[in-house]
Amino acid sequence: MDLAAKCQIAKKSLVEYPLEKITHVFFHTLIEDTSRAFDGDSKSGNYNQVMTTIDEFNKITQIMYDKGYVLVSPHDMATVNKDGTMSRGKIMVPEGKIPFVLSQDDVSYYHYMDGDGCASKLVLDENGEVKNEYVDADGNVLVGDYDLVPLLDSFIKEHPDFSYHGRKGILAMTGYNGVLGYRTDSAYKTGENLQDDQKKFLEDHPDFDYDQDVKDATKVADAMKAEGWEFASHTWGHIRVGDKPIETIQADTEKWLTYVAPLIGGSDIIIFAHGQDLSDWHDYTMDNEKFAYLKSQGFNIYCNVDSSQYFVQVRDNYLRMGRRNLDGYRLYQNLYGGGEDRTSDLFDSASVIDPQRPTDPSLYNLG
Repeated sequence: MDLAAKCQIAKKSLVEYPLEKITHVFFHTLIEDTSRAFDGDSKSGNYNQVMTTIDEFNKITQIMYDKGYVLVSPHDMATVNKDGTMSRGKIMVPEGKIPFVLSQDDVSYYHYMDGDGCASKLVLDENGEVKNEYVDADGNVLVGDYDLVPLLDSFIKEHPDFSYHGRKGILAMTGYNGVLGYRTDSAYKTGENLQDDQKKFLEDHPDFDYDQDVKDATKVADAMKAEGWEFASHTWGHIRVGDKPIETIQADTEKWLTYVAPLIGGSDIIIFAHGQDLSDWHDYTMDNEKFAYLKSQGFNIYCNVDSSQYFVQVRDNYLRMGRRNLDGYRLYQNLYGGGEDRTSDLFDSASVIDPQRPTDPSLYNLG
């Protein structure tokens, strides 16, 4: 049998997966060194709640792969037409495969994370591959798989069937501390309206070259896109779109479009910060001035946070998805919260949770 005939047989064995049953999971920056992240200081509780350790991420990835999960993009679920309308996509997978979307928030390597056991930026290594720069406890600068992007890249090299048509994940980008670990916001260039940690950064780096950081960030983003990664707005200032007035959203969006979009090649995806949304679960309409404005600025795909297994709306002018947090809070609640295990379809929390993670209940109180 020739290759063409084999391909035809393979195509006939594919099944269409229902779009409304595609789940979307997300992570924040991963923790490499738990002893520095969970050291009892004022930031430990936040890390404990919203972050995931590398050990946990690797276990989750392997378990989901073994269960048949496969990475897709929202752009596989819906296509954008020239007139701004949306058409339903069609995802065809082998029987038993389960499409899902993955995203990572705040991939800026904020100043406040310095010295806390996380990667410091995304870089290109000597082979042109996207890796992380990581400063260990002794101050050694290392390059390798120290956060989600290179870890997932390496996993997919070993397991290419974990990716649907070369898809990876989506990085939700703010801009106030720059992007990807590069200090690309205009404040670093003008020296105006600096926060204290930004002032300290510039004092500690008198040879800082703003234009070079912009070039380097753009180069890394281009390399990532070539490997199947996508980018999204997370708002420039990590703002609460549900609470803020339209004027604040407009000003923030203008900053994002000016200082972030050019570095990443733009995006039509917005992943709301703080898990907020523009309205309740009912459909968006053009009567919603926040939606009408964001749609006018080119955003077609909208993502909130929703702990249910699926929340998908494919409509004639937008795609909307709920995202599920796979972090310390979720793991702790699954095991000790006394309620429903909200990720049992994905993995067993008891086999995933990092033994180095603190178990003080007060650290998991979001109230």
